[in-house]
Amino acid sequence: MSTQVSPAALRIGLATGGAVVAALWAAQAHPSARLDVLFASGAHLSGLLAGYGILVMLFLMARVPAIEHGVGADRLARYHARGGRHVLSLCGAHLALALLGYAAHTGTDLVTTVVELLGYPGLAAATASTLLLGTVGVSSARAVRRRVGHGAWRGLHLLTYLAAALAFAHQLAGPDIAYSTLSLGLWCLLHATVAVLLVWYRLVVPVRQALRHDLRVVEVRAEGPGVVSVLMRGRGIAELRAEPGQFFRWRFLSRGLWRTALPFSLSAPVDGDHVRITVKAVGDHTRRVRRLRRGVRVVATGPFGALTAHRRTRRKVLLLAGGVGITPLRALFETLPGAPGDLTLLYRAGNAEQLVLREELEAIARSRGAALHYLLGPSDAPFDPLAPRALSNLVPELAAHDVYLCGPPGMTAAATTALVRAGVPEERIHAESFTY
Repeated sequence: MSTQVSPAALRIGLATGGAVVAALWAAQAHPSARLDVLFASGAHLSGLLAGYGILVMLFLMARVPAIEHGVGADRLARYHARGGRHVLSLCGAHLALALLGYAAHTGTDLVTTVVELLGYPGLAAATASTLLLGTVGVSSARAVRRRVGHGAWRGLHLLTYLAAALAFAHQLAGPDIAYSTLSLGLWCLLHATVAVLLVWYRLVVPVRQALRHDLRVVEVRAEGPGVVSVLMRGRGIAELRAEPGQFFRWRFLSRGLWRTALPFSLSAPVDGDHVRITVKAVGDHTRRVRRLRRGVRVVATGPFGALTAHRRTRRKVLLLAGGVGITPLRALFETLPGAPGDLTLLYRAGNAEQLVLREELEAIARSRGAALHYLLGPSDAPFDPLAPRALSNLVPELAAHDVYLCGPPGMTAAATTALVRAGVPEERIHAESFTY
């Protein structure tokens, strides 16, 4: 297993970087009680932290394996979303404090201040960067994203790179970084490191893997209403060291799909040079997956994800799946070490027709002596099979289990709450979800 960075280690590292940035600001700050100096000092600090925050956002999405495997893609996405809001707040604070500081220093009104400051190229770059970041932030709001197509949303997010470049140009033109050779060198090194990671893991590695493994579609098989399994074959697939529970980002080089990398978990352990995913049609891209033809080339980036056997801490394990969230848990159900009676799989679905890979699950349960229960019924039914008491009655000694959980966000959140109330410590509830 490759080196992994834990969530705690990542948070400590990022916080340490923020402290270093604050120290760079403190080293060149000049304490004063003058109003214009106070505004200017606040503008310098918020600007530096905003610039650092932009780099952190890019770093979190660079798909560095040690980070993805140790922290998990879903947690990284949450960090990214939360951090993005903080970056926008810092950009807004930097802009407001800079305007107030200049106005207080020159004795002009804010309108005149804006006109005069936009005449400086470095400040014009900063304004453009802030507007671009604001556009990306607005497009990521839930109410807006539901109305924006995935392709358009991804295109808008590419503006983040331009915003980062403009912010970097603005910082080099200001006194906060350029005041010493050491601070300038550290800032440039930080930007160069993140740029190299982005290019390497988001461009070079996928292309290299595609050429090396020559992965192609072998079969598309219907598994249920709107659900298909895609079987692929390549060369040297074992070299990828993909573990049950992990996912790849799949780019199918066919019309309508080649532009988008879709995240899907392995729905079975790697079998020689064959890999399999199981996909439910929930949008335009996933519907096109059903029409893939034999021989279509596939670019697979990964593996990613931390929902693996390495998170296990107890002998007894509960696998709790909802809908198509069964896919990574089906692979774990087959491969997690355990004696008869150690493994239990609960599968939540609206009705029997929605159960995916049912025959495989039942065959695995028989061969391993594992418990398998289907929790069927609409989500608004009077009886909730995921209620704390219902789970405790179904799974003896529930509090002594590790729990692997995968399903729709609402189901995952409700199940987590119920498990905690049933006595399962939160650190033993292993969940991972992702969207594209």
